[in-house]
Amino acid sequence: MPLMPLTGRLVLGIAVLIAVCYGLAAAYLYFFQEKFVYRPSTRIKVTPASVGMYYEEVALVASDGVRLAGWYLPLADARGTVLFCHGNAGNISNLIAVAQDAHRLGLGILLFDYRGYGQSEGTPSEEGTHRDAEAAWNYLVQEAGLAPDQIAIIGRSLGGPIAARLARDKAPAALLLEETFTSIPELGRELYPIFPVGLLARYEYPTLEYLKQVQCPVLISHSRGDMFIVFEHGQRLYEAASPPKAFTKLRGGHSSAFSEDAATYEAGVEAFLTEVLGW
Repeated sequence: MPLMPLTGRLVLGIAVLIAVCYGLAAAYLYFFQEKFVYRPSTRIKVTPASVGMYYEEVALVASDGVRLAGWYLPLADARGTVLFCHGNAGNISNLIAVAQDAHRLGLGILLFDYRGYGQSEGTPSEEGTHRDAEAAWNYLVQEAGLAPDQIAIIGRSLGGPIAARLARDKAPAALLLEETFTSIPELGRELYPIFPVGLLARYEYPTLEYLKQVQCPVLISHSRGDMFIVFEHGQRLYEAASPPKAFTKLRGGHSSAFSEDAATYEAGVEAFLTEVLGW
């Protein structure tokens, strides 16, 4: 039996090596997917008191018994209150600027950490984060005594689908989605085009599908400079939302747009609060 020519063996060897590396990478993407979706930090770097803001530490309990931590920053004569669902990294100690923005706009705010983040117990999961947001909603309604039409839900990045599902299930005054994706599989196909993400994805977070069922006014804020969750995601979310709705187009990166283009962002929220909500 004749031996394969050296060139043929080399090509075959390279092909096998590429196939093995591809398979290993795909397996890593599948089995360690949570490392891409959730990047929690348990270290509390600062508190609102660090910048002279009054706040109350709140203890929340999700429907499955997981204990969560949050900060409630009420505001005297507030026009409304925000329930803020943060992104996939860090914890609420990274959100001091968000609280300052809310107060500048005349809004109280509740910041809370999903399970596994900050001082909250447990391990993050898709269903778990939805339970956590519901616990935050229940705190504002049952403990703080706020009416649903006094609460606006904001979801930023990963917080978008969490906020959208909560708005679908409750009756808030408004839903604000900021730098949010349409779904995890669609985002994954863009970030990892060489892999069959539709088959590998173990997370859904289908913001677009939730949004189609939301009945309250919606504000979408998205930056053309977002290279992680590209602008088209924001456009598609806006198209799916029922009126009344608004779209604020920002400048800057995925995480930096709110500071780089703060004036545009705050003007968009102010116009929405005044003209659409009448706050």
